[in-house]
Amino acid sequence: MPTDSSPDITRLLQAWGSGDAQALDRLTPLVYGELRRIARCHMAGERGGRTLQTTALVNEAYLRLVDSAQVQWQDRAHFFAIASQLMRRILVDAARARGSAKRWGVAGRADLDAGMIAEPGRGRELIALDDALDRLAKFDERKAKVIELRFFGGLSVDETALVLQISPQSVMRDWKLAKAWLEREMKAS
Repeated sequence: MPTDSSPDITRLLQAWGSGDAQALDRLTPLVYGELRRIARCHMAGERGGRTLQTTALVNEAYLRLVDSAQVQWQDRAHFFAIASQLMRRILVDAARARGSAKRWGVAGRADLDAGMIAEPGRGRELIALDDALDRLAKFDERKAKVIELRFFGGLSVDETALVLQISPQSVMRDWKLAKAWLEREMKAS
């Protein structure tokens, strides 16, 4: 994920967080490609050929990020970690809304295309994973963050270590333990 523009991105994020609206205009083209890559990671396993939904996910997350202009961005890894969390939340909310509409017989539309959760089973899996991650976070928040950053955000071990301010070895240890715990939880539910 690091690129030659990493220092520029960090500088622009900090300027934007300090209220420089022009920094946001210069930042957008630098981060858009990476946001699309993260969205594709989130959308992996969904029905193929649905670039509109990936674009919708990026746009919705971007709008929410822009609304959070008062955040003091640490660096680019922090920005992309928050973007990934937002994308996860958007997808889970869409799956929950879709499930709720089915239960209550309401024909409704989530913020994003309902086609994002292409198969009914996929939406349930996403909700189950989200619930399991929430349970994990209650007793080990760091392991839940490692899963979120690596699995959903597509961050490398080193980038995850940087965001969480821990060693890469700790990231790998947490990754292995959390994955095993989540697999067990997912089979039990």
